[in-house]
Amino acid sequence: MSEISLKAGDKAPAFKGVDQNGDVISLSDFKGQKVVLYFYPKDNTPGCTAQACNLRDNYDDLTGQGYQVIGVSGDSVKSHKKFEEKFDLPFPLIADEDKVILEAYGVFGPKKFMGRSFLGIHRTTFLIDEKGIIKAIITKPDTKDQAQQVLDTWAALES
Repeated sequence: MSEISLKAGDKAPAFKGVDQNGDVISLSDFKGQKVVLYFYPKDNTPGCTAQACNLRDNYDDLTGQGYQVIGVSGDSVKSHKKFEEKFDLPFPLIADEDKVILEAYGVFGPKKFMGRSFLGIHRTTFLIDEKGIIKAIITKPDTKDQAQQVLDTWAALES
C-alpha cells in the first residue's frame, strides 16, 4: 500500500514497462520532452474509456504543444492492446501488472466504493517537464475533459 508522497518539484521516478505493442517504454525515452503520465484503474470501464478517448480526441493539440501522453494501469499487455484497438488510442499504455510503477508513483492503495474498501489504482495525472521534474499532479482528473485540464494546468505553470 502506498500514498502519493511525490509533489511538484520532485524528480519523477524512473520507470520501464511494456506497452500494448510489446515495446519497452521508459521515462528516459522522453528526456527533453514534456510528459503527461496518467494512471487509470482499468481498461474498458466507463471513466477510463472517457479519459482515454478525451486524450485521443485532443492528442494532436497535446503533441502539437510538445506533450507526450503515456497511460499506465495494472492491466495486461493483451488487455491494453484490445483497449487501444477498440478505441483507436494513439499513445502507449504501459502494463504494470506487478505494480512497480504504480507503487513508485504512490497511486496504488486503499479506495472506497459503495461502502466497500479495497486496494486499487487512484486515477492521477502527473505533468513532467523536459528535465524529468514533476511540475504538477492532478489528483482529481476530469475524465471527460482531461486534455483541457492538462493544457490549462501547464498554461498556468508557464504564465
